[in-house]
Amino acid sequence: MEAGTTTAPPPQALSEGLGATLSRLANKYGLLVVLLALPVYFGIKDLTGPEHDLSRLANNLFSGLSNGSILALIAIGYTLVYGIIELINFAHGDVFMIGSFTASQFWSSILGVGLATGTFGIAGGIIVSLIVAMVVCGGLNVMIERVAYRPLRSAPKLAPLITAVGMSFVLQNVGLLWLGGSPASVDDLIHAQQAVATIAGVNIQRADLLAFAVTIPLVALMVTFINQSRLGKAMRATAQDPEAATLMGISVDTTISATFLIGGMLAGAAGLVYALYQTTIWFFQGFQAGLLAFTAAVMGGIGNLKGAVLGGLIIGCIQQISDNRIGPQWTAAVVFAYLILIMVFRPQGLLGEETREAG
Repeated sequence: MEAGTTTAPPPQALSEGLGATLSRLANKYGLLVVLLALPVYFGIKDLTGPEHDLSRLANNLFSGLSNGSILALIAIGYTLVYGIIELINFAHGDVFMIGSFTASQFWSSILGVGLATGTFGIAGGIIVSLIVAMVVCGGLNVMIERVAYRPLRSAPKLAPLITAVGMSFVLQNVGLLWLGGSPASVDDLIHAQQAVATIAGVNIQRADLLAFAVTIPLVALMVTFINQSRLGKAMRATAQDPEAATLMGISVDTTISATFLIGGMLAGAAGLVYALYQTTIWFFQGFQAGLLAFTAAVMGGIGNLKGAVLGGLIIGCIQQISDNRIGPQWTAAVVFAYLILIMVFRPQGLLGEETREAG
């Protein structure tokens, strides 16, 4: 029998096969490498340095999670509105700023809560101020939708986008007239930097507990509402297909108003937490926090609620590591470098998916 012969694949086929393999591996593991780059690098540096432990990195990550939970509350508002009407509500960050102003002025000027107030008085004042801030910001967001966005719903998409930018400037100037152009201090009612406990080298402060105590129940309540309530199902139906939702008897206008209401209420809650967390508020905080929250929504997958929360937590950790290890002046560059890399490997975001085309 004549021996069989094999033909070696041409060099071009080998290079194409190698390129396809490398591309597949990059798509599969590249995103994981990007997300772990900073913590792994500084973790190795801590282990090989004089400290020989990971307590510093653990503190960075824990503080990042608490700070990121505030961004997550704001990011949910961006992703809710985009999921329903595919509009980037650039005024949302300034609604958050109004929430900080409302809460701090309500407990100090109306309730008279201050550093001399007792523990139960401070706790009650914070709870009442939280409710007031959420109601005010929710109503403000609904008013913005009714006055500025609803008349332009059938207009070209550039029109409501520019209107959103205009509303952002309007709210910024409201804040500027309210408390002036300089940062205003807020009474440290909860003694935000006071350590409550130390677990495995991680310092847990009162500000961290406040951020988690407000964010976790609100996010859980909102997810339950959207998944199980009648209005929540209407919101999901409207996000998928507004015309079909209308044919099924769903009031699209009411649903959109409810979406703005929920987003505004979460922004108001974030505003109160921010005021107590940072003990400083000013009219420009909405632009900065809003930009980071919008980045979180895009990073997690715009239109995806879980993605918005995940993006907020990731950006909080990146911020904290960059502030503590690299320098605050580089933080914005590091955050947006992460965003660009994540978009390269996964353009739809971490948990994003294909959405309907705008009609």
